[in-house]
Formats: sequence, structure tokens, C-alpha cells
Amino acid sequence: MPRRKKNAGSSSEGTEDSDFSAEHTDSSESDTHTVRNTRLTRSSLRLSRNSQDIKQSTDHDESPPRTPTGNAPSSESDIDMSSPNVSHDESLAKELSLKESGLAHRPKRRRFHESYNFNMKCPTPGCNSLGHLTGKHERHFSISGCPLYHNLSADECKVKASSRDKHVEERTLSQRQDENRHSARQQAQAERQLRYKEKVTEMRRKRNSVPQKDKYMEHRPSHGSSREPLLENITSDYDLELFRKAQARASDDLEKLRLEGQVTEGGNMIKAIVFGRYELDTWYHSPYPEEYARLGRLYMCEFCLKYMKSQTILRRHMAKCVWKHPPGDEIYRKGPISVFEVDGKKNKIYCQNLCLLAKLFLDHKTLYYDVEPFLFYVMTEADNTGCHLVGYFSKEKNSFLNYNVSCILTMPQYMRQGYGKMLIDFSYLLSKVEEKVGSPERPLSDLGLISYRSYWKEVLLRYLHNFQGKEISIKEISQETAVNPVDIVSTLQSLQMLKYWKGKHLILKRQDLIDDWKTKEGKRGSSKTIDPTALKWSPPKGT
Repeated sequence: MPRRKKNAGSSSEGTEDSDFSAEHTDSSESDTHTVRNTRLTRSSLRLSRNSQDIKQSTDHDESPPRTPTGNAPSSESDIDMSSPNVSHDESLAKELSLKESGLAHRPKRRRFHESYNFNMKCPTPGCNSLGHLTGKHERHFSISGCPLYHNLSADECKVKASSRDKHVEERTLSQRQDENRHSARQQAQAERQLRYKEKVTEMRRKRNSVPQKDKYMEHRPSHGSSREPLLENITSDYDLELFRKAQARASDDLEKLRLEGQVTEGGNMIKAIVFGRYELDTWYHSPYPEEYARLGRLYMCEFCLKYMKSQTILRRHMAKCVWKHPPGDEIYRKGPISVFEVDGKKNKIYCQNLCLLAKLFLDHKTLYYDVEPFLFYVMTEADNTGCHLVGYFSKEKNSFLNYNVSCILTMPQYMRQGYGKMLIDFSYLLSKVEEKVGSPERPLSDLGLISYRSYWKEVLLRYLHNFQGKEISIKEISQETAVNPVDIVSTLQSLQMLKYWKGKHLILKRQDLIDDWKTKEGKRGSSKTIDPTALKWSPPKGT
């Protein structure tokens, strides 16, 4: 073993011992390092051989395998230089063992789009959710993409998709040729365009003159509304093909929205509604029928609340609709403001449509179709065209907990104008006539809770402002205002007007809050208030 040189100024014995130990340690470390390098080289070769076999068996790619560090060796000589201890026979034996173990022949996985939810199914009866109307997707979950609903098969959709793509390519190529021509705008129509126009005219003239009545008569009773009606021989083949292209394009747009996360299966796709002269953005999901729920926009009659699919249908409906106000009895009128009492049992369709409309703007509403046990009080604003819906509230005909409101809504175009407090005040006015103490049903929506707290605050401050006695009780306030004592106590606590002193609860009359209320009341005016003398109503029988 070679000896290191002695350091100057050190003892000979100590230096020799230390040098020997250091040299021995270095030699052992070098041997260990060589063994480790050999092991790492063998493992890297094994991984590279394994990745090469898997890649060749699955993708049939001729690119060289990559090492664990991600760098591809330039040739086999690089591998031999880095691993001199590994023989060629040993590497071949390892390759054969890997192939025998099945690692190099793994079956290729069938990959679907990661956003597909396989627990969902197409709503069409008898459909297995395979295929798509566009021919570009392997699965579908809605009627718009169901081949079976459109009386087609998945293979037919793929064939039609390939023909559409081919037609688009031909059209794009012809447009490029036209753009390359000089002064193409000044020239007359090309002969090719004229020939195509004549061809289209001739195709539209042709139609099968023998209608297949038996086929149509068998299709409707057997499938009903679960399938699209047979469209053959209704129009020319050319126009029918244009309609099929439009259907496929609309289905493709809906699929793109779903994959982008803007639309979810079973979720709300209604983004806006056309209601009278307003277009309102929706806030929450509403359980409309699926053929309407998958539309991006709904069109509604503001008088009968019927919902439709297009502006044309709405225009035709408005020309025939004879309704100008809600059904039921008008129990209140002052100026342009009216309130109609609508029985859910007598006018079931109208009340169901009203609940579906309200769910678009309410989060906690659960009543949609079981409307018979409820009364609906609809507030409207009248002009020369009719009574326009402002808002409504519903209440049970027989409430064991004395709830005077089950659901309350002000339409978005009338919010922040005082109509919400008018509806709340009107509900308490009915409770006073019934000689009951009322409270809204819980849970309240966010906007509803804000409106009720503001109303309770105004009622208490008005009562304290007009009160001239020395002693006051919460029971007297409740009997006078028809507000539940629990709501009175919570409002007093939020205003810091309820104190506990010497074993008793005291109500503090804060003059600063009363003065602020008087100032706001004077600026607001009396136009958005309920006049009890304008009410013409008696409690229904059985309540």
C-alpha cells in the first residue's frame, strides 16, 4: 500500500499510525464505493431494460429507453462503459426473465375522460349510455347526446361525424382556393357555386311521395315521449341533414361546457330567464323538467308563469294568453299595488310554476309540487298592460306552530325598493286579523333574515316611540304587533336594549336609535307601506 508523506512538525510514531489508519480507511471506502457504483449501475440497467421492453410492447416506439435520471444514453457503448461488470449474457437472461414474468406484456388500458361519472346513466329508457350523437365521445349522460333518443345507433353517429368532417375539410379547401384568386370579389359567382345551388334546389324538390304511415303509427305508441319522432319524409333529405348537423353541433357545445366544469350532470343549466321585459340571471338550481333544465335560457309568461323554450313560442303564447293578473281573489288594493290570494288546491299548475320560479332565487326552498295545503299571497304592480309579479309569500292553511310565512320572495328586479317589507308587513296584518301571533318558518334565506331583522327593528322602535306608559312588557308588545316574543327578545338583544338588573329584565328606551329611525322614516315617505283599511279579507274556514 502506498504511504502518505509525513506532515512537518509532527511526531514520527503518531504520524505513521495515523497515516496507516487513514490509508486503510481510504482503501476500504474506495472498495465500498466501487461496489455501490456497480450495484447502482446494475439497477439502472435493469430499470432501463424494463422500461424499454414495456415501451416497445405498448407503444411500439423505437426511441431509446431512459435511465432513472431521465437522460437517454446515446448508444449501447455508453451502457457498457458505465457498467463494465455486467456481461451480455447476464443482461439477456434478465430480459428473458422479465418477459416470462409478464411485465413486458401488460394489457393496454382503456382510458376514458377523467371527468366522466360512471354512476350516472342516460335517462332514455333502454339506453346503456354508450356512444354520443356527435360521434366524438364514448359515453353520454343526457338526452341531447343520446343516439337512441334520436333513433340512431352509435356506429351511425360515428359515420355521420366522419362525413361531416370530410365536408368541412372540402369547404375549407375551396374557401382557401377562392381567397388565393386575384380580384375574386369583383368576379361573378363561380360556376361551382352555381352548380351547387342547382343541386340543392333539385334535392329539396325530391321527396319520397309514399309516406310510411304504419311505421309512424307504431313508433309513437311504443316509445311515446322517450324517443324523438320519426323525421323522415317530413321534409327533404337535404333539410333533414341540416337539422341533424345543427343537433350535433348543439350537443357538442353542451358536452364542451360539461367537460369545462361550467355544466354538471344533473345540475342546473338554466343561466337566465326572460320574464316580461326583464332578463334575469338565476342564482340556484330549480327542478324543472330535464328537457327545459338543459337549456341555457328559459322564456316565461309573466302572467300565467308558463315556461317555454324559445322566444318564438313565447311570442305566440303572449298573442293567445288571456291572463292579465294572478288567479284567485284580490284581497288588497291601494294605488297600483294589489295582493291576490291563490289557493294551491284550486290553482295547482299556477302555484307549482310559481314555486319552480322562486327556487331559482332561493337556496333553502324545498316545496315544488305539493302545493295543495298552502295559500299563496301574490303581490303585483299594475299598469296599462296588466298586473306584474312583484313577489309573494305562502303560508300553511293549518299551521300548528302558528307560522304566518312558509316561503317569501321578492323578484330580483324589485329588490331594494321596499317591497320585501311590504310583504312581511302584510303577513303580520293577516295574523292580526286572525288574532294570532305569527313567526316565519325556519330556516330563512340570507336575504330573508336581513329583511325580517330590519322589519322587527322598525316595529319595536315605532312601538317604543308611540308608547306613553311607564311599564312595558314583551307580552303586550307581542299582542299589539303580532310578532312572536322570541323574535322580540332577539331583536332587543341585538339593539342592546334588554338588560338584566337586580333579578329583572329591563327594556331600555334608547332615544338615539328612535331619532335615527324617525329621520329615515321621514325621508322614505309613506308610498311603500301597507294600509290596513284597504284589506278586504276574512280568515279562511278551517284555520
